[in-house]
Amino acid sequence: MKWHLFPSAQAEKRLEKIINRGLRIRKKDLAAVRKILETVKKEGDQAVLSYTRRFDAPDMDPSRLCVTPEEFAGAKKNVRPAFMKALRRAKKQIEGFHRHQRISSFIHTERDGTFLGQLVRPVDRAGVYVPGGAGGTTPLVSSVLMGVIPAKIAGVETIVLVTPPRSDGSVDPHLLVAAQSAGVDAVFKTGSAWGIAALAFGTETIPKVDVIVGPGNVYVTAAKKLLAGEVGIDMIAGPSEILILADAGANPDFVAADLLSQAEHDALASAMLITDSKALAEAVSVKVRRRLETLPRKSIAAESLRRFGLFLVVPDLETAFDLANTIAPEHLELLVHDPVARLARVRHAGAVFIGEYSPEPMGDYMAGPNHVLPTAGTARFASALSVGHFMKKTSLIYYSKEAFQREAASVIRLAEIEGLSAHAESVRVRIPSGRGKG
Repeated sequence: MKWHLFPSAQAEKRLEKIINRGLRIRKKDLAAVRKILETVKKEGDQAVLSYTRRFDAPDMDPSRLCVTPEEFAGAKKNVRPAFMKALRRAKKQIEGFHRHQRISSFIHTERDGTFLGQLVRPVDRAGVYVPGGAGGTTPLVSSVLMGVIPAKIAGVETIVLVTPPRSDGSVDPHLLVAAQSAGVDAVFKTGSAWGIAALAFGTETIPKVDVIVGPGNVYVTAAKKLLAGEVGIDMIAGPSEILILADAGANPDFVAADLLSQAEHDALASAMLITDSKALAEAVSVKVRRRLETLPRKSIAAESLRRFGLFLVVPDLETAFDLANTIAPEHLELLVHDPVARLARVRHAGAVFIGEYSPEPMGDYMAGPNHVLPTAGTARFASALSVGHFMKKTSLIYYSKEAFQREAASVIRLAEIEGLSAHAESVRVRIPSGRGKG
């Protein structure tokens, strides 16, 4: 992996390519997804089954679209105790973190004769999308937990999950056990844009939901983008990314391994290192090349590094933090001396991993915070998936007669300034004759 000195023309050109990759979806993909959405809305189960048979499970039968109690029971018999132990630990810790995100309704009476407040209520139904992962051979158990648990803690009444089936029409048992453990009410065997459409519009079998969350491929992302407003969504997420800020004391093996942990995701993923140490950059470059040779997903990781990898050597760590805030990465690792003291310099990041024993995969699976994070610079304004994505806030407003009369004239003036005479009259009609005109 080639490193660049910053500032320089080459470094700035490479940095600009990373920053400007954004969340672009090609017009032809949007058009294809729009057609899928329209078809599912019109044809329901028939369309869902047709797409599922075409792309995932050729022999999918309507009766198998929903996972049965027998399938859940069979799944439990096909997972090992070590998996169950890890699942229970992850579930407990993710639940523990997300419980802190709960917010309560409130009422205040600061002004005489009024009470004002906010009702906080969960949505009725939520849909969680879980990608199939390499044709169903890599069940994304962590995505189940990260999508379902915050919805459960929010108090959502009905939580359903959709995921592409394997070619034989089954779902990986690890995924089913995780779904049942997390508390889903139903699992449906369908994926991609047609799975998202089914959740958004509802079909004869799959219920219409209020919010859809979860990562997916470009078709899933395009479907969520087009359906935002029809349903609530978590975010429009792009390929995964990591930025590591490291100083001369960082372990180059750790840095190289962490960079590859993201590069192996996807050829569009971005793995970035910014350091004030030329020696570290050179050492990491060597370590990355060596580790690539034995990596099972070598071709994917190598393509990711070629297209969107970034190794910068900067004059000092202040410059590194400035660049990090410009990039606003999904994952930010601080492999620097006294990283806690430097947290104040972080303004924009989806999640921050502090110190050499907090690699990004700890957050993916076990730490507790959600791993569904804003990407491609959207951490400037967006946040991780949370309990709040499944909650609604309703304002409460009460005026007594006396409080109303105290403020009526001011409301009338403001309404008339805006040219909204009916608004003014709605207030004036409640005022005894001769009052509220000044």
